[in-house]
Amino acid sequence: MPESAAPVKGTQPEGSVSETDASKKVREMFTQIAPRYDLLNHMLSMQLDRVWRARVARRLKPILDRRGAVVLDLCCGTGDLALALSRSASAKIIGADFAHPMLVRAREKSATQLGSGGGAAPSALAFFEADALRLPFADHSFDLVTTAFGFRNLANYETGLREIQRVLKPGGAIAILEFTEPPDGVLGNLYRWYFRTVLPKIGAFISGDSAAYTYLPKSVARFFRPAELTALMTRTGYESVEFRSWTFGTVALHTGKKS
Repeated sequence: MPESAAPVKGTQPEGSVSETDASKKVREMFTQIAPRYDLLNHMLSMQLDRVWRARVARRLKPILDRRGAVVLDLCCGTGDLALALSRSASAKIIGADFAHPMLVRAREKSATQLGSGGGAAPSALAFFEADALRLPFADHSFDLVTTAFGFRNLANYETGLREIQRVLKPGGAIAILEFTEPPDGVLGNLYRWYFRTVLPKIGAFISGDSAAYTYLPKSVARFFRPAELTALMTRTGYESVEFRSWTFGTVALHTGKKS
């Protein structure tokens, strides 16, 4: 189980006293670090975040290649996964996030990369400001809902899964890419030392926000282990739920389907 013995219901930034308060603090945190977000993501992961997103896109290619398919990338941040999904895709990709400065950067990147011939037509990729727990989309709207490194930040995980399920079409797929605690051992211990000691200092120095990069390792430590998230997804009503661990067990991709 995660460090806390209590059930993990949602993220708990330091000082939060309710789900509403937790959501507010997360939004403020990502609003603050938006200007340096991409630089830090790529540098602190040693560029592996690009590899992970590309791997997700390859796994989901059968859906992305389907003409007429509509995909929602939830908690999209600055749009890296949405852009990875859109490259050579026939599906329409929609990114959603509740931190406005992140979306500003996502739209700028989309216009630059897709407008210069780097992927699908710009009209096939759009971004909207939206709360993952209260999505402004109709029931049965999407063939696929993805999220990369954002699900962990939801104030209520079960509510998030049920909201995703609501907007998925029958037979639609969910894909959650998240950090996870690696197994014990030399590599796992080295990762924990880097993630909990080195990363917060570098992140604070470059972003000017020590709280955000102290929150990151704590939120991962509290989050579900892969088998636990699998169990929650199954309990919430998803079928064919499975996960794949990558990079020595530091990230996991969970997939499932709506019945």
